[in-house]
Amino acid sequence: MSKNTIIKVEGLSKQYLLNKSALPKSDTLFDNVLTGVKNIKNIARKTETQEFWALKDVSFEIEQGDRVGIIGRNGAGKSTLLKILSRITPPTKGRIEIYGRLASLLEVGTGFHGDLSGRENIYLNGSILGMSKHEIDRKFDEIVDFAEVEQFLDTPVKRYSSGMYVRLAFAVAAHLEPEILIVDEVLAVGDAAFQKKCIGKMKDVSNGGRTILFVSHHMASIQSLCNKAIVLKKGMVDFPLSNTDLCLKHYLKDVVAQSKMQLAERTDRDGEGTFRFKNIILKDKEGSVLNAAQTGSDLIMEIEFDLKKESLNNLSLALTIYNDEGREMFTLANHISKAPFETVNKGNVIQCLVKKFPLTSGSYLCNIIAYKDGIVQDYIQEAYNLEVEEGDFFGTGKIVPTTQQSFLVENVWQLK
Repeated sequence: MSKNTIIKVEGLSKQYLLNKSALPKSDTLFDNVLTGVKNIKNIARKTETQEFWALKDVSFEIEQGDRVGIIGRNGAGKSTLLKILSRITPPTKGRIEIYGRLASLLEVGTGFHGDLSGRENIYLNGSILGMSKHEIDRKFDEIVDFAEVEQFLDTPVKRYSSGMYVRLAFAVAAHLEPEILIVDEVLAVGDAAFQKKCIGKMKDVSNGGRTILFVSHHMASIQSLCNKAIVLKKGMVDFPLSNTDLCLKHYLKDVVAQSKMQLAERTDRDGEGTFRFKNIILKDKEGSVLNAAQTGSDLIMEIEFDLKKESLNNLSLALTIYNDEGREMFTLANHISKAPFETVNKGNVIQCLVKKFPLTSGSYLCNIIAYKDGIVQDYIQEAYNLEVEEGDFFGTGKIVPTTQQSFLVENVWQLK
């Protein structure tokens, strides 16, 4: 172990026992009462359980000042790992050594008391971190300024919006000078400007010699903040702690392979499920199926889907394209470029036409989401692997030389 090691994890495992005998909940009061009675009867019987290992034999060492990204798909064990490191849940096996004061922000309002005001929660959290009132006083104005909640400082935090809640929670965790700061995907609650502000603050914190563990599905944030990363897959270390770029390349290579599955088969999805993506097909403007998009050519992205109902009203869809380093290139969204679909019926397909496709050659990933009236119906991360071939974007017979993935823009030059 290095003399600069601040976190050491050896053979960490976490097991849960899943109760397979419990009956599912229903949507009606009568059925739920009936289910409760049946479950009471089942108590006398032998309960059928299934072992589930959320983490299995995870080991690594983190040095002081490291900014470490925890990468992996949903269900990889990222949040479980952070909960164990934060002492929220104990491990089943393994050993953890932590040298320093630790603050964690794993979900909105972690460590906050809803009935206390923002002001009172700042002092409460500072006390939990072992800080004196004088130390908290010294940081108080800076915390309030960062969180932008001065107007609501003496309001109970249970009345805060989720955005206000997370801004204050992050401000407290980042400014009260822990040696180790653990941040989960909670930043997704904030707007883009706040997320950028948080990344900047975490960089400042790490420059002061403090250590950061950061979980995010946004690869650009991981790349911007973290100097090291570790990839988890199905509870195990899929790529050991090392340089962030190496980890991202390994992770995205695996994602590309997974994304070749038809969307209908994907289980790692979120949403209510009234609308579900089935497949994405690329076509040219004549309707012929393509294996890849071509720079400068018109592209139709045809989306097949299932509906639980015969029709669905006010449907919004968005598709965000990332390059192979996880950097966001652009988003296509019907409710932004035009309006939500007024009525979508079973048997329809949805097409998105991109004129003069602007991306240069390479392999890209797409996230897709559908929602109705602001409620997510289906959301799949890294849903589709989009291959782009080089093409004559400007119609001059010349191919633009590129050493990295980018996009092209129409431009006109003239001398007057």
